[in-house]
Amino acid sequence: MSNLSPQIILASTSAYRRGLLERLRIPFDVIAPRVDETPLAGETPQTLASRLALAKANAVAQDHLDSVVIGSDQVANLRGECLGKPGTHENAFRQLQRLRAQEVFFETAVAVICLKKNFQAQELVRIRVQFRDLTDDEIEGYLIAEKPYDCAGSAKSEGLGISLLDVIESNDPTALIGLPLIATSRMLRQAGVKLF
Repeated sequence: MSNLSPQIILASTSAYRRGLLERLRIPFDVIAPRVDETPLAGETPQTLASRLALAKANAVAQDHLDSVVIGSDQVANLRGECLGKPGTHENAFRQLQRLRAQEVFFETAVAVICLKKNFQAQELVRIRVQFRDLTDDEIEGYLIAEKPYDCAGSAKSEGLGISLLDVIESNDPTALIGLPLIATSRMLRQAGVKLF
């Protein structure tokens, strides 16, 4: 019986998640999952993030039965409304106008599965963020400087976006960037991955 850890795959196209997983100093591959991320009718932000994290992991695991696959998703939650990636400057501007002086919850889900071991675990980490009362000029200046069009909520807390915020509350500081490493580490250990 080998003591080697199983192959680990990050089912993601996100450079942010890849960078976070690299902090664990374990070898892993990255495969883009083919998943329709359209919210279902009446789906809550928490349910959407959890469903997509599991769907991403499953989509990749089907072709890699022996591997431990990590899927993750994040949805910005403004009073129960799902806010995704803005995609364009105009959408990001409107999104940040809506978020100014608002309390927003970022729902970050992570799923770890290994089909060969019949292992599946999933967690949802909630992050409370209080946005400052931003002026239109501040929003425009920030968007020109950082171009956060691929981030739910249009703010990169790991970069200049931190200046848009008054408060961040979470039990896992990496969750806001897109992959909660405390939960991920716990589930990887449960799946038999040796971290060190």
